[in-house]
Amino acid sequence: MSIRLIKPGDDLTAVATVMQQLRPALTVAEIIARMQQQQSEGYQLVCEEQDGDIRALAGFVFVRKLAWGKALYVDDLVTEETHRSKGAGKRLMDWLKVHAVENGCEQLHLDSGRQREDAHRFYDREGFESNSLHFVFRVASSQPS
Repeated sequence: MSIRLIKPGDDLTAVATVMQQLRPALTVAEIIARMQQQQSEGYQLVCEEQDGDIRALAGFVFVRKLAWGKALYVDDLVTEETHRSKGAGKRLMDWLKVHAVENGCEQLHLDSGRQREDAHRFYDREGFESNSLHFVFRVASSQPS
């Protein structure tokens, strides 16, 4: 098994297929288009793979916030469903933690949907604290009164 950064310009088809397990409302083509756009804006992808098969995948960015300082923010984290609970997510999370330190980050952050209770147990085991709520206002569907 190896963990590697996916470079801009790499074929994202296999990556998008795994990512679709986390983002099922999107087609593989939509995921590829969004990932390519985001890569041009600093989004990075990392995966654990074995024999060419992606076991786990993360998309992340480096951010700087007043409240956090420099942080590695994980946008997307998914373990391919046939490899869940076999250590792939843990190995990828360990890599992300080291990568954050190597890049001068003070913290590592992520958001997780309330319904993802298995993921929350994983984050608890990994030492994450649940210390805020994330609120969304859908601008595109709102009209000023």
